[in-house]
This record gives sequence, C-alpha cells and structure tokens, in this order.
Amino acid sequence: MRDFVIIAHKALTTGDFSLNDMPGAAGRMDILCRCINSSLFLSHDLRRDVQVHLVLLGEPDPGKIVRFDGEHIRYLNPDERSAGSLIKKALQKTAGEWEIRSTPGVFMRRGGLDTLLSEFREAGRRFIYLHEDGEDIREVSDLTDNAVFILGDHMGVTEEEEQMINEQGAQNISLGPIPLHADHCIILINNEIDRTIAGKVQ
Repeated sequence: MRDFVIIAHKALTTGDFSLNDMPGAAGRMDILCRCINSSLFLSHDLRRDVQVHLVLLGEPDPGKIVRFDGEHIRYLNPDERSAGSLIKKALQKTAGEWEIRSTPGVFMRRGGLDTLLSEFREAGRRFIYLHEDGEDIREVSDLTDNAVFILGDHMGVTEEEEQMINEQGAQNISLGPIPLHADHCIILINNEIDRTIAGKVQ
C-alpha cells in the first residue's frame, strides 16, 4: 500500500462550503481535490493500492482526517468538483474518534498529523517527507518499500509539524531544484515508483 498524507492548514472543516468556490471560501479545497486526483487516477483506471489522507486544520472545527481508499472508492471522476463533492459529503458527517464511511472508499474521523504518524509508526511504515533540501529522489533506494509520503499544502509545513515528522525518522527527499505544487509532486512520485516497478519486472 502507498499512502499520501496532505497537511491542509486552511481547508474548511465543515461540509457547508460551496463547490463553486473551492479556491476561496473553502480555504483552497481545490488543492486537495487535485492531490486526490493526482494520487489515484490513471488514464483509464484507478490506482487501487493507494490511499490519500487529508489532514484538515482549517476553521471552524479543525482536526479532521478524510481518507480516500483507492481499492474501494466509488463515484470519483477526474475533475475537482467530483472530489470536492465527496469531501463535502464526508464533512457533513459527525466526526468522532473512529472512522465512519461517508461514501464507498471515503472515510472521516477526528484527528491530526500526530494521529497518523503514531498509527503508521506502530504499523512499521517508512516515512518520506517532501522537502526542497532533501535527497534527490533518483538517489533514494527503493521507494516501493512500504512508504508513507508527507506533503504540505500551499502554505507548506509549520516548524512544529516538521519537528513531529523528523522525530519519526522521516527521510527527506526532493523532486528537483524548483518548488512544485503538491499535486505535481504526487504525479512525479507515482511516476518514479511506476518506473522502479517496471524495471524490476523486466
């Protein structure tokens, strides 16, 4: 399983946002929608071995996690509005400690970055943090090995969040010399892993 964790500092944490104004009133929910699509979509299929975890820290009720499961997802089309609609439905549910399903393959609960880091650590997962000063991705050994990729939104990652990530022994990797949008980073990561897998098969 491949997991992407997106830290969203401004994305609205209730389901009352308008699908017509996701870049504005919804706190850049459009960025998260693009990350979902970049993580899951192939040309004529979905990546069934990928999960996306949206850590929503915006107002008015911060501290929620929305999870998209590629193996079970339904009703997701390759446009921002479709992903936004599924997030909206998830946030209309009452968040609790345990996950609840809003639609097939989409789940919501209360929690933050520390929640996910703790759970992944207990599962023995490998953390990879996308950072401009990290090791070049093309010099990194086997990205297919049980990895959890952690990315920030348009605001980046706070010092406190970065400390939490680094305390888990995360490996910092870079995708190149120029900063990129989070959804573009995800596409490049998936492509690097695809190429690695294809090389092993050959």
